[in-house]
Amino acid sequence: MVIESKGLTKIINGTTVLEDISLRFEGGNIYGIMGKNGSGKTMLLRAIAGLIRPTRGDVTVNSKVLHKDISFPPNMGLLIEKPEFLGHLTGFENLKFLAEIKKVISDNQIREYMKMFDLDPDSKKIIRKYSLGMKQKIGIIQAIMEEQELLILDEAFNALDEVTVTKLRHLLLKYKEEGKIIILTSHYKEDIDALCNFTYQISEGRILNQPLGMQQV
Repeated sequence: MVIESKGLTKIINGTTVLEDISLRFEGGNIYGIMGKNGSGKTMLLRAIAGLIRPTRGDVTVNSKVLHKDISFPPNMGLLIEKPEFLGHLTGFENLKFLAEIKKVISDNQIREYMKMFDLDPDSKKIIRKYSLGMKQKIGIIQAIMEEQELLILDEAFNALDEVTVTKLRHLLLKYKEEGKIIILTSHYKEDIDALCNFTYQISEGRILNQPLGMQQV
C-alpha cells in the first residue's frame, strides 16, 4: 500500500488548519507525526483516513483519490482521539458488535486479543464503568484485531500502563516487519524514538521538515 498527500490544505471557518502538505507513506514503515496540541496532528490523520474532505489538494491510496475514487482507505484500523463505545455493553460485546461489520474474525480471536491486553473477555463489567486505560485498550484492539493493513493511531499510548506500552510497541514493530503502514502521534518523544523510522514535525498545520521526502530518524 502507498498513501500520498499532494498539496493537502484544509480551511475551516476561514482558518487554515492544514497547509500544502505533501507526504508519502509506504508499507513496512512506522511514521511519527510530532507537534504541540493544536498543531494539526489529528487533523492530518483525519484527512489521511478520509474523515474530512480537503479544501485543496488530495490524498491518494494506491493511486485512488479519496472522496472521488474511494471513500476511505481499504483495510484501515483507526484510533483517533478518545475512543467512544456503547456504554451499556461489555468490552467483548463492543468488539463483537464491530466485528459483525466485516465478519472476518471469530469470537475466539476477539477473546485472544483481549487476553493479550490483560482484559477479561468474560467480564460482565459494562464499558461505561471501564477506566481510561481499559477503554484505550479496547480502542487499540478494535484498530488491530482484523489484521488491518493501514494503522492510524492518534496518541495510542495515552493512559496505558508500562507493561501494555511495551506490548504495544513490540506489536507495532512486528506489524512493520509484516509490511503494514503505521502512522502515529504521541506526546512522548520516547514512543516516537522507539518505534518510528520516519518522523515529521508539524506546526500550525504545516510540515516543517522535508515535504515530499522522508526524513529518517
